[in-house]
Amino acid sequence: MPDDLLAAALAHAARGWHVFPLRPDDKRPAVPDHSGDDCTGRDPRCRAAGRHLGWEDRATTDPTRIRRAWTTRPYGIGVACGPSGLVVVDLDVTDGGPSGLDTLTDLTGRHGGTVDPTYTVTTGRGGAHLYYRHPDTGPTLRNTAGTVGPMVDTRAHGGYVVGAGSTVAGRPYTVALDCDPDPLPAWLADLLAPAPRPAHRPAVVGLPADRRGRYVAAAIRRQVDHLTHAPEGQRNHALFASAVALGQLAAGGALTDDDVTAALEPAALSIGLRHGEVTRTIASGLRVGARQPRKVAA
Repeated sequence: MPDDLLAAALAHAARGWHVFPLRPDDKRPAVPDHSGDDCTGRDPRCRAAGRHLGWEDRATTDPTRIRRAWTTRPYGIGVACGPSGLVVVDLDVTDGGPSGLDTLTDLTGRHGGTVDPTYTVTTGRGGAHLYYRHPDTGPTLRNTAGTVGPMVDTRAHGGYVVGAGSTVAGRPYTVALDCDPDPLPAWLADLLAPAPRPAHRPAVVGLPADRRGRYVAAAIRRQVDHLTHAPEGQRNHALFASAVALGQLAAGGALTDDDVTAALEPAALSIGLRHGEVTRTIASGLRVGARQPRKVAA
């Protein structure tokens, strides 16, 4: 098994896809072993970069690094979509109701589009991952969850998928169609394009360039980094935790609630959280943070 996983990871990298280790037989990243909030700089890669490096930063096509990682443990394979220039359409299945494939077929007909054969992986639950090349022009596409229709998610910048050759809960991910990824159909790219965001003022505008201002700016950067690198399934919780942390500073007078929203809302939307959910979670975090104000020394 370890040799098979290593061979699969190297094969993905040979296609130009950036890979990183997942916990054995699991979807969760194995690296790094700490969050942005817990980053002390002891990790050699974080120390060298001068900042916290999450899984997307660590994804690589370097065969030497891949061999070093996958010869130590039977890691699963994460494919980082953004650095790999991929948009992956995740077609889920369910007992009874319509599947992701049903939804995609319906969308294709309604939008007068086509879905040509592309690199396809059968997931452990019997669904499918359709790999496409990210468009060369237009907006940067990010993750979506049910945005285009039921049982259809997408992974792009800021997201990853479990690569073929891996297992999750004992169920294998296998290649169903081995070919080069097709360009993302234009009609589907249009559906996935993010809606224009309302104008917002930059976070912490007007903070003085003193120790206090630098501390608050660093705290905001740390929380935004923590949020944007949160794994799937933990993103809303990460948003809440970041809102609590910055809400404590707001309650202490170091910044305003509007500053917190201006910093966290765009980051939360960029990783696929919905606007209503984002608004509610930030408000909740600010209320909790206000119970324990933190003052910043001048």
